[in-house]
Amino acid sequence: MGETKRADGVGAHGRAPLQMPIRGMTCASCVATVEGALKSVPGVSAAVVNLASEKAAVEISDPQKANLPELVKAVHEVGYEVGTEKVTISVGDMTCASCVEHVEGALRELAGVTRAVVNLPTERAAVEYIPGLVGVADFRHAIEDVGYKFQGLVEEGAAALDREREARQKEISRQRRNLIISWALGLVIMVGTFQPYWFLPRVVPAFMNNKIFLFFLTTPIVFGPGRQFFINSWNGLKRGLTDMNLLYATGIGAAYLIAVINTFFPDAGFGGREATFYEAAALLTAFIILGRYLEAVTRGRTSEAIRRLMKLQPKRARVLRDGQEVEVAAEEVQIDDLLLVRPGEAIPVDGMVTEGYSSVDQSMITGESIPVEKKGGDEVIGGTINKTGAFRFRATRVGKDTALAQIIKLVEEAQTTKAPIQKIADKVAGHFILGVHALSLAVFLFWFFVGFGLWFSPESRLILTPYMLTGLGVFGFALLVSVTVLVISCPCAVGLATPSAVMAGTGKAAEYGILFKGADALESTARLQVVIFDKTGTLTKGEPSVTDVVAVGRSEQEVLRLAAVAEKNSEHPLGEAIVRGARATGMEVQDADGFEAIPGHGVEARLNGRTVLLGNRRLMAQRNVSLDGLMPQAERLEGEGKTAMFVAVDGQPAGIVAVADTLKETSAQAVKELHRMGLQVAMITGDNRRTADAIARQVGIDRVLAEVLPEDKASEVKKLQAEGLKVAMVGDGINDAPALAQADSGIAIGSGTDVAKETGHVILVKDDLMDVVAAIQVARQTLRLIKQNLGWAFGYNTAAIPIGAGLLYPFFSQVVSPELAALLMATSSLSVTMNTLRMRGYIPPIRRARLAEAKA
Repeated sequence: MGETKRADGVGAHGRAPLQMPIRGMTCASCVATVEGALKSVPGVSAAVVNLASEKAAVEISDPQKANLPELVKAVHEVGYEVGTEKVTISVGDMTCASCVEHVEGALRELAGVTRAVVNLPTERAAVEYIPGLVGVADFRHAIEDVGYKFQGLVEEGAAALDREREARQKEISRQRRNLIISWALGLVIMVGTFQPYWFLPRVVPAFMNNKIFLFFLTTPIVFGPGRQFFINSWNGLKRGLTDMNLLYATGIGAAYLIAVINTFFPDAGFGGREATFYEAAALLTAFIILGRYLEAVTRGRTSEAIRRLMKLQPKRARVLRDGQEVEVAAEEVQIDDLLLVRPGEAIPVDGMVTEGYSSVDQSMITGESIPVEKKGGDEVIGGTINKTGAFRFRATRVGKDTALAQIIKLVEEAQTTKAPIQKIADKVAGHFILGVHALSLAVFLFWFFVGFGLWFSPESRLILTPYMLTGLGVFGFALLVSVTVLVISCPCAVGLATPSAVMAGTGKAAEYGILFKGADALESTARLQVVIFDKTGTLTKGEPSVTDVVAVGRSEQEVLRLAAVAEKNSEHPLGEAIVRGARATGMEVQDADGFEAIPGHGVEARLNGRTVLLGNRRLMAQRNVSLDGLMPQAERLEGEGKTAMFVAVDGQPAGIVAVADTLKETSAQAVKELHRMGLQVAMITGDNRRTADAIARQVGIDRVLAEVLPEDKASEVKKLQAEGLKVAMVGDGINDAPALAQADSGIAIGSGTDVAKETGHVILVKDDLMDVVAAIQVARQTLRLIKQNLGWAFGYNTAAIPIGAGLLYPFFSQVVSPELAALLMATSSLSVTMNTLRMRGYIPPIRRARLAEAKA
C-alpha cells in the first residue's frame, strides 16, 4: 500500500521534504527572507529556496508544529505568496449537512489543500491547493473513500450548464422511478393494513390484510427504492462516518425487520402479530423518497440566476476576415477581430465600437432598464442585446476574460463560500446524527422500562389514523416511538437553510449588476451600520473643472499658466482639471524642467530657474510661504464647496486656483435612502474641512472625515470599527484598495467590464450610488431569508422531536407514526426550499421605486 498523505504535509513515516511553490521573489534578498521565515516556524529543521524554480524545499522534524497552514502563513507574513490553484469538483450522493462535513473533512486532510468548501444545493466542492503536493486524483480518492461520488471537475460556461442539467435530470428520473414504485405499492399496503376499519371491509378483500401478503408487497419497496439508504449508510459506517442515510436505514430497517419477525415468528417476544408495521416501513420509504424527489426538482431552481447568466452567452459571431463576413463560434473570436452586429442580435464579446450608432439593452448585466446609446469609441459588453442600429466593433476581451464570463465566475465562487451564520448550522448538523441515535436509544429504553407501564392505554392509536395499538407489546411500542424519533429529527432543512438562500441572494444581486464575492461579504453587508463614501469619483463625478483664479502681483492668466505647468505631469484629477482649464483658454502649456509629486500635499515644479509650488495650506506652511493676504478669498471659495489650491513662486504667494468637482445626480438621493434605512453615512476626503463640510451639506451627510491622506483612509475605517460599528467603505476599488480591504464590507463602484481586477468584497458594475442602496437591500433580504430558514429548521426539530418521542402520549394516548414523521421531515425541507424560492421574484425597493418613476 502507498504512504498516506496527511494534511501536515509529510508522509506517515515522519520527516520528508516538502516542496512549496513561492510567488513574488525577484532577487537573492527575497530568497533569504523566505528561507528565514520558513526556518522560524517551530518544527522546521531546514529550508532551501530556489529563485530560478520559485520553489522552497522544507525539511520537517515535527509535523505537529510545522503543519502546512503555519508554513503558508509564515510566507504570507513576509510579503510573498504560496502558489495555489483552484478547482471546482462535482460531488454526487450528498443529502445533508453531515455529508458536506464529511467531504470537506476528507479534502482538508489532504496534504497541500489550503481550502475546501462544499455547497450542498449546487453539489460542488471548491478546492484551493498547492500543485505538486496534491492533485485531482487525490481529490477523487478522498471523496470516494468517504462514500460519495466524484463526478468530475466542473467545466465552465455552457458545457457546465449542460452537464449540471444532465446530472440533475438523471437524479430526478431516478427518484421519480423510485417514487412511482414506492407509492404504487405503498398505497396498496396502506389499504390492506386498514382493511378492518371504516367502510373498507365492504370494498377491500380480507386477504389484503394478510401479513404474508403485506410482506411480499413491502419487501420490493425496502430493497428496491429503499436500497439506496442502506448502501449509502453502510459505505459511511465502513469509514466511521454517519449521515442522514443512517437515520433512514435504521428507521426503515427496524420497522421492516420487526414486522418480518412478528409475521413468521410471532412468539419471539417482539410484540406478536399486532406489531407488524409493514405500512410504516413502506410509507416511511415512500415519504423519504418524495422528499428526495421534491428536493431534486426544486434544488436547481435556487441557482436559476446563474443559469440565466450562462444562457446569455452568445453561441455565434459575425467576424470580418480578409474583407469577408464570416460566421464563427463565439469562442473562436480573437482579440482585435472586427465584428458586425445587426438589430436584435446579441453582442458576442466585449469590445469598442468603431463604426455605426445604436442603442443597447444592458439590463441583463447592469440591471439598467433603459437602453444605452452607443457610438464610435464606446464600450459594448458581450451578452447584451443590440436594439436599433447596426454597428461594427473591435473585440477587446474574449472567452474567459469577458465581463459576462467574469461575472459568472464571481457568482459561482460566491456560491461555494459559507456565511458566518452557517457555522452554527454546520456545528449542530455535524454532531446531530450520533446525538439522534443516542436520543432514540434513550427514548426506547424509557418507554420499555418506564413509560409503557405508567401510561400505556388499550385505546392507544397512531395520530390521524384509526389504527389501534391495543395488542402491541412493550417492545413493539418502544420500538415504534424510537423509530419515529429517528425519522422526525432529520436535519436536512438545517443543511439547506443557509446555502440555498446565499445562492438565491447572490444570483438575484448579479441580475442588478451587484456582485458579492462571497457569502461572508453578503452577511457583513446586511449587518452594516455605517457607510463611508470616498468623495472624489464616488460621490462626485471625478471630473473637476477650474471655477476661480485669484492673482497676487501678476495676472490671473499667469497664475493659471504656472499652475498648469506644475500639474502637467500629474495624474491627480484636480491637476488634470487645471491643465484642461488652461488649454480651454487657448493657452499652450509647456513642460516643466523638473517635477515632484508630494502625496497628500501637492506638487513642486521647476520652470526657467524658478520653483513653483501648487498645493494645500500644509504644503505652504512646510515651505514657509505666508498666506495672510490670500486666506479670506480661500475661505470664501472653500465655503462654496470648492477646492482652493495655492500657487507660490520662489517662496512667495502668487495666487489661488479654485477647482470644483460636481456631485453625481444620484448622490443626495442615495444618502437619503441610506438614512431612511437607519444607516449612518460618512464621507472621507483629502480636502480641507471647509470644502468637505460644504459638499457634505449638499448631499446630507452627517459625518465628515476631512484632510485624510490616501494612506490614512484605512486607519479612519479602523477607528470607526473600534467604536463597535460595522463599516462599509465605498470607493473606486483601486485608489481606495487598503480602505476597502479594511472595511467590514468594501464596495467597489463603477467597475464596468473589468470586474475581476476589483478590490473589495462587493463589486458594482455600474457607476451608480443607488446600487449601494440596492446591494444592502438584497443582502438584508437574503439574511432575513437565512434567519427564517434556520428559524423554521431549528424550530421544526425543537417541536418535532419531543412530540415524536411521545411527550403528548400520556395526555392523549396517541403517538406519531414513522410514516407521518417522514412526511413532516420532507415538508420541513421543502418549506425551506420554497421559502428561498421567494427570492426569485424579489426586486430591491429602490429599484421598484425607480421603475415606477420611469413608467410614470
